[in-house]
Amino acid sequence: MKDLRIDPVTSGSNKILFIGMGNCGRGDDGLGWEITEMLKRYNFDFMDYEYRYQLQIEDAVLISAYDTVIFADASHIELEDGFEIKSCTAANHYFFSSHIQSPETILYLANSLYNKHPKAYTLAIAGYSWELETSLSRNAGENLESAFIVFTKSFLPTIENKLIV
Repeated sequence: MKDLRIDPVTSGSNKILFIGMGNCGRGDDGLGWEITEMLKRYNFDFMDYEYRYQLQIEDAVLISAYDTVIFADASHIELEDGFEIKSCTAANHYFFSSHIQSPETILYLANSLYNKHPKAYTLAIAGYSWELETSLSRNAGENLESAFIVFTKSFLPTIENKLIV
């Protein structure tokens, strides 16, 4: 039987993909998009950027073209420092709908469908207000600033240096 796998897309020269998730029309749910905008403004041109309301199974082909993927999203959980950066590992769990998938599931699909194994991380930023509005709450804004500083000054240099060969 013929192999029906689809070849993953080929990225440009960038090896890092940053995916901001959320909805900027729902208050603090826009934290993932906001940090993505901040990174773009500071001209981190060694990364590619994507915005998602939610992850979908089709994102497996997208991430398979990268060495490293960072998934950023708002968190409903109170986080000790207001944010958390964690390593993300592939997991075989699906939701009933194909329109709501976790970073772990998207990573699993990239592994199993395309034999691609990018390093992956999640960046969760604590939010507090989820109402219909286009601004962040004061506390979420503070968490965003803290996350941005740690991400750009401490975390990003470590993964960028590992990618330079």
